[in-house]
Amino acid sequence: MAHDGPRGLAAVADVDPDVVLLDLEMPGMSGEQVLRTLRLTRPEIPVVMLTARHELKTAIHAIQLGAFDYQTKPVDHDDIVHTVDRAAEKHALEAELAQLRRQTGAGGLGTLMGTSTAVARICEQVATVATTTFTVLIVGETGTGKELVAQAIHSESDRRMQPFVALDCGAIPESLMESELFGHEKGAFTGAHDRKRGKFDVAAGGTVFLDEIGNLPLALQAKLLRVIEAREIHSVGGAEARPIDVRFIAATNDDLQQRASAGLFRMDLYFRLAAYTVTLPPLRDRLADLCALAERFVAEAAIELRRPIERIAPDAISALERYPWPGNVRELRNVMRQAVLESRTQVLDTATVERLLGKVADQAVAARTSDGRSLKQVADEAAHTAERQLICEMLRETSGNKTQAARLLRTDFKTLHLKMRALGISARDFTRA
Repeated sequence: MAHDGPRGLAAVADVDPDVVLLDLEMPGMSGEQVLRTLRLTRPEIPVVMLTARHELKTAIHAIQLGAFDYQTKPVDHDDIVHTVDRAAEKHALEAELAQLRRQTGAGGLGTLMGTSTAVARICEQVATVATTTFTVLIVGETGTGKELVAQAIHSESDRRMQPFVALDCGAIPESLMESELFGHEKGAFTGAHDRKRGKFDVAAGGTVFLDEIGNLPLALQAKLLRVIEAREIHSVGGAEARPIDVRFIAATNDDLQQRASAGLFRMDLYFRLAAYTVTLPPLRDRLADLCALAERFVAEAAIELRRPIERIAPDAISALERYPWPGNVRELRNVMRQAVLESRTQVLDTATVERLLGKVADQAVAARTSDGRSLKQVADEAAHTAERQLICEMLRETSGNKTQAARLLRTDFKTLHLKMRALGISARDFTRA
């Protein structure tokens, strides 16, 4: 029992509870602020929010922030006992899974990814770079475990006791990205009612993981480059720069050098990020790891879903090895979880696995165009065509003057020059006689 937010957080540290009941309205520190703090510091503890009926929208917002559930006041005793029971059961299951991972040595990167020669090489690279100050670029297809490797680098570094903050550069709207990274001051723009800490501030002393860095807009690439070089940031609307102490790890499934040559990514930023590069092979190139990974995913899902699965049938393993795994380890985990959910026997049978693999393959075919190109390929080609047309239009308007064209396109001369070279455009073709 605690009567305000700060004392409640102190009690959590002392008592280590299985479940937290948290009121939204408290003196000094709101329930939402306490929830945000708990999600950062003790994300494994389920939090049940208590709210008056007129605060229902706020309660739903709390669920979006990570609360386990909410109860309206006055609470129904049976309902709240049932909710707390469910929350406690979830906490116990997650603790059981964590214990299983510890018993099987799953805390090590090698056990999480496999025991193949390729994984052994990755483990060597992680051990080599972890204790340095190098910025690291992790390259690999979607689902190969890039964030897992980034977390391993952080865990083996001198920053291991400080935050690890992950940010998907493709999941945040461009209009919000700068505020998300650097934070903003109160009144910096319409709707900025309070000062907000950016991800770089939250990660102070620790590691920032920038996933899918190739999706970062060019304007923000320049700002990120300055942050890496100067080790200081400007919040949006801030008057002065302030120093930061973070390590940067980036990841991509793109060829950044090729994108840089096409003017879509800054070459100088690429070289800053790629001070040390770790390349992750796709699952189809390390099938020696597949059986162990599949068995681990089945064991974890069996505990979580309370299914009595003991093993995978040998023919089912063969079916898994024949599949190309375009989604890599993440796809394998999803298939195994679905198979455990649908299985009613103690042995995961071949028919269930093959049916799920066929369903996945059908979905992949449906995502391709009639001429064999993927949706991403079509989108990339359309973007290149649009860029070419716009650049040619500006060069025509400026009689081939690249400096003026760059100004009209709101980009810098170097970026325009690289794009023109990649697209095969010559300024001489637009010079008037």
